[in-house]
Amino acid sequence: MILGVPWWVFMIILFIFVSGYMAFRAMRAERRLEQQYIEQEGKVYIDRMEKERTQKRERKQQPSQ
Repeated sequence: MILGVPWWVFMIILFIFVSGYMAFRAMRAERRLEQQYIEQEGKVYIDRMEKERTQKRERKQQPSQ
């Protein structure tokens, strides 16, 4: 007993803090993964828009030749 409190109470408190830290790490990792996915999908969207814009320009130039 430390300060009149059983040792297992300190262990439970320690496990609560460790659990909170692990949850925080998992949340941060999940946010990173989500951000990478969003950036990847945004790049796909921008690439598709640029391709459509190029095709539209080519179609406009084609009949005038």
